Amino acid sequence: MEIQIRRGDTLWSISNTFNVPLPLIIHSNPTANPNTLSIGQTIQIPGYRITTYTIKSGDSFYKIATKERISVDSLMLVNPGMVPTALQIGQQIRIPRRVTTTIIDPRQNYDSGILASDLEALATLYPFMRQRTIGNSVMGKDLIELQIGNGERIVHWNGAFHANEWITTPVIMEFVNSYLLALTNNETIRGRAMLPFYDQVTLSVVPMVDPDGVDLVLNGPPEGNFGEEALAINGGSPDFSGWKANIRGVDLNNQFPAKWEVEAERKPKSPAPRDFPGYAPLTEPESIAMAELAGELSFDKMLAFHTQGEVIFWGFENLEPPRSRTIVNEFSRVSGYEPIRYVDSFAGYKDWFIQDFREPGFTVELGQGINPLPIGQFDEIYQKTLGIFLASMYM
Repeated sequence: MEIQIRRGDTLWSISNTFNVPLPLIIHSNPTANPNTLSIGQTIQIPGYRITTYTIKSGDSFYKIATKERISVDSLMLVNPGMVPTALQIGQQIRIPRRVTTTIIDPRQNYDSGILASDLEALATLYPFMRQRTIGNSVMGKDLIELQIGNGERIVHWNGAFHANEWITTPVIMEFVNSYLLALTNNETIRGRAMLPFYDQVTLSVVPMVDPDGVDLVLNGPPEGNFGEEALAINGGSPDFSGWKANIRGVDLNNQFPAKWEVEAERKPKSPAPRDFPGYAPLTEPESIAMAELAGELSFDKMLAFHTQGEVIFWGFENLEPPRSRTIVNEFSRVSGYEPIRYVDSFAGYKDWFIQDFREPGFTVELGQGINPLPIGQFDEIYQKTLGIFLASMYM
């Protein structure tokens, strides 16, 4: 929602008028200097939308503000130039309405198009959420990273490294929406205030690492060469429910130079629906983008969300720092998931992250069953994962 600065307005006074924390106002307007606001300057207010109201007999700004549970000053700000004492019956005025519920629908087959639409809606409503393209998929789809918060500690989450594990993306997005909502409404999640997280942590999120693969699983093969090649790799079958790889048949979570040679020796030697690690590490644009992101941001900790098994893998070659054990035990406590330190599987993003950065890295396997997990499991998965989301920011 946009307003225009009046004489005497400050970002602090605007924060009080709309009851939105000042840091969210400041970060929603990164080009505005709080000390040199200009009359008529446009300012974004996060967490609000504009609706219209038709003046009726007996209406006044005070009466309308009381009914809508907003301040008279907020009405004045969204109706510049209007004279409150000269309202006319039938006149249209603007009403600032606080958004008090989540705006996305994660309980559906969540492909890259739905993700893009939801990100656009969230960015409009919550402009303090930053987003950028960190690379492109094989087919040229944007790989989007979100950042929320202003803290020195950077906590990273990612989802849908594997195509048929796409449910991890809407689970992450449900929390992202809930977090943004709680911040702008000064609310808690599971009894925890969210603004201290915002001040202390920068949350980095790549919701969908493999958009081409997710779309392949959910929507079938695309027209053209990519679709034809995927069908050939899949043995001519139009059923892609077992497909974990990117559109070229490379398993993105077997692409990282952390004992990659061991995986290459025992995994498929050519493109396949799953497990083919590529002809060399870091050949795919999706895995390259994720490696470059970690190098740029130096995460304090990293969580890669996969399915299934309700376990958390947290070690690699005894290179993980001692605090990883404390963190994973808390993850286990709040979720009921089983911590597993070592497993005979290498070349994953978690493995490489621990190896190269010596910081806590985790592969969190959500839910139970056969991939792709049905969307009917969403609520149960989300409730168990919610504690892990929160703990990753306070541990």
